[in-house]
Amino acid sequence: MTQHPIHGRIDGPIVMIGFGSIGRGTLPLIERHFQFDTSKLTVIDPSDADRHLLEKHGVTFIHQAVTKENYKHLLGPLLTAGPGQGFCVNLSVDTSSLDIMKYCREIGALYIDTVVEPWVGFYFDKSKGPESRSNYALRETVLAERRANPGGTTAVSCCGANPGMVSWFVKQALVNLKNDLGVKGDEPTTREGWAKLAQTLGVKGIHIAERDTQRARDPKPRKMFVNTWSVEGFVSEGLQPAELGWGTHEKWMPENGRTHAEGCGAAIYLLQPGANTRVRSWTPTAQAQYGFLVTHNESISIADYLTVRDANGKAVYRPTCHYAYHPCDDAVLSLHEMFGQEGVRQPEWKILDENEIVDGIDELGVLLYGHGKNAYWYGSQLSIEETRMIAPYQNATGLQVSSAVLAGMVWALENPNAGIVEADDLDYKRCLEVQMPYLGPVVGHYTDWTPLTNRPGLFPEDIDTSDPWQFRNVLVRN
Repeated sequence: MTQHPIHGRIDGPIVMIGFGSIGRGTLPLIERHFQFDTSKLTVIDPSDADRHLLEKHGVTFIHQAVTKENYKHLLGPLLTAGPGQGFCVNLSVDTSSLDIMKYCREIGALYIDTVVEPWVGFYFDKSKGPESRSNYALRETVLAERRANPGGTTAVSCCGANPGMVSWFVKQALVNLKNDLGVKGDEPTTREGWAKLAQTLGVKGIHIAERDTQRARDPKPRKMFVNTWSVEGFVSEGLQPAELGWGTHEKWMPENGRTHAEGCGAAIYLLQPGANTRVRSWTPTAQAQYGFLVTHNESISIADYLTVRDANGKAVYRPTCHYAYHPCDDAVLSLHEMFGQEGVRQPEWKILDENEIVDGIDELGVLLYGHGKNAYWYGSQLSIEETRMIAPYQNATGLQVSSAVLAGMVWALENPNAGIVEADDLDYKRCLEVQMPYLGPVVGHYTDWTPLTNRPGLFPEDIDTSDPWQFRNVLVRN
């Protein structure tokens, strides 16, 4: 029988909001790696589809939605039912991460989530302009709260696979690249140090480059959205504007590109949905591929974290950073079908579980490009076969997320008074130490591919041959 390390003890109550694909996968990891009183673990979800699993594990279940009107009344008694410090694990959709985070800190409960989620209705509110519906705007609300109330009880914002784990991959990739390029000096220990290292190494940009090859046993039916993780989450973010951290090396911006007048200034957005915006990227299995420029918090936070500013506060170095996501083939077909209906989601949806997938991997990593060795991909190649062997109730995509939640929880427990933090702020070595047993092969690959490889082809193209790594060459425009 496998012996799993115990990473700490949670003395107080644990409240998990949401028991979808990620909640189901996170529960057994909490049980494996923490000591806690099971009678003080509560799961809240508006759906009772998996009530039987919670009953099997002896977990208290509240069949209710967490809303703007009831969240304090519902969460307060649960999280303060001591003795011990409460821990809120927010893995839900349509609940305000910011409001719940603020309340948890007010009552002294630890907090973690995987996304800056708004209250229900935000993503599809046509009265809001694209800028107001952006992840940049959502992240800025969390940063404003951190500035207004520094320190205090730890709240970890955006700590799943991506955003989350990929920020730790970026740091490890920078260290690997530093060693391979023979750059002298100690490993950075501060945000400024990491930004300076990225600048010194000549990293022009970073793709969160992912290829999901998990294949379903049954073909996708028409009028059904099929995915390997939350359909609601994917559709919501897919219909937000495409967003990317905007590098200082960029010489061209798309005509429909827009900057932000306020905030950190690290990103731009396009006046088109991210899940209908294609970019050129590379992963070891797929090699060159098209991915979707879906907005993600890490596209902004990593670019912001790695910004170097002069004495006047002007950005003198920043890498471009964005998601380049090729989901499973059924999800690609689902997007094609959905955008054929002008973004109206199919009436039915399905998340493929570990029993419905016959084979495949989720290859998720970071592609650092533009440096002296051209491009370097570092990441996880977790297969569905290995996932089945090492953790229940989830596919490979889910385990990359749930294990990152575990790592963030461990860090929060070990650092309970760090205030509001993002994944970029955490000790990447400690987090990866916790997470690595669940990631399958974690590898690094160099490639000589660039966005100009095999271009121009049979037709003339508007490309910049002076610098292959310009966004002008990355964005698919035809």
